Amino acid sequence: MVERARRTASFRLVVLSGRAYVERYRKSFQTRDVFTIWGMLQLLRRYPKSHVRRGEEIGGGAASVPVLRDDYTLDIVFPDWSFWGWPEINIKPWEHLLKEMMEGNQRVKWMDRERYAYWKGNPLVASKRRDLLHCNVSDAHDWNARIFVQDWERESQKGFEHSNLAKQCLHRYKIYIEGSTWSVSEKYILACDSPTLLVKPQYYDFFSRGLFPQEHYWPIRDNDKCRSIEFAVDWGNTHKRKPVHRGRAEYGYRVRLYTPPADRVREAPAVPALQAPGAVEYCAEFMACGATGRERTFMVESMVEVPREAGPCALPPPFDPEELSILARRKADSIRQVEIWEDKSRAKREKTKI
Repeated sequence: MVERARRTASFRLVVLSGRAYVERYRKSFQTRDVFTIWGMLQLLRRYPKSHVRRGEEIGGGAASVPVLRDDYTLDIVFPDWSFWGWPEINIKPWEHLLKEMMEGNQRVKWMDRERYAYWKGNPLVASKRRDLLHCNVSDAHDWNARIFVQDWERESQKGFEHSNLAKQCLHRYKIYIEGSTWSVSEKYILACDSPTLLVKPQYYDFFSRGLFPQEHYWPIRDNDKCRSIEFAVDWGNTHKRKPVHRGRAEYGYRVRLYTPPADRVREAPAVPALQAPGAVEYCAEFMACGATGRERTFMVESMVEVPREAGPCALPPPFDPEELSILARRKADSIRQVEIWEDKSRAKREKTKI
């Protein structure tokens, strides 16, 4: 089963007795593989002796090879590489960046921010993003959105000095829209302390199940984005209501995710180095010492210094089918309520025009 994943995987990582072994298959884009491995090493440093006791596991039964994709596959989602830094575009490790964003949130009070929805990014990666460009202000209409195209070449030449995420919380609303798949920007947008206008997603992050419409975000239709955004901003400026943002611990989630209960492990994993000449043991010091520039800086900033004595975060028991159905209906009803408000507002405007 594991070997079948070689066709699409960048590397194989085996943790045995608290030590990590990596066999590389191919290079990932930029340093995404490097910081994914780095994140695993920090997990081992944070919880070197962690385990999941019998009865605490989630789900059961056999599964296909887990690969991060979308809701059409049997995948296991986990915190992405950017939690430990994205050196190519100068995005700092999450803990440091979140602190800066919290400080940035205090610079301009919500009522004093620009009364529009804001998005900045690369529209070329997906048709849905290119469609979002039509929602920008024009001579013909103001959709209450301010859309900016990120000039990657120009920013890279200037060290991304104008792409500081902590300085982009100047609008009352932030738009989240997926790219070719899910976007790492979701956590940064949610942390901006401005209501998130979330265009109906196809993909999901590890914390998505805990997000509810009208509580953590405002749902935006994917087939009528501009008018949906226009209504959301008008509604928000009228009601002055902001969703609540909640934090979460990615390390605790990963411990529960990666540690299988002993009674479900039929065969102990083999050390890749004993099977593949190219596989080597990895440790944090090994990676950090060999890194240079911004890559090394982010590794030093995100390195776990001492193990955590307390265990990982407690997870609730698995949902049974009925509970999952109730959650799904609750989300669907909330989204439908927003759509009803939107439709009524649209009908009222059309009647006024007549």
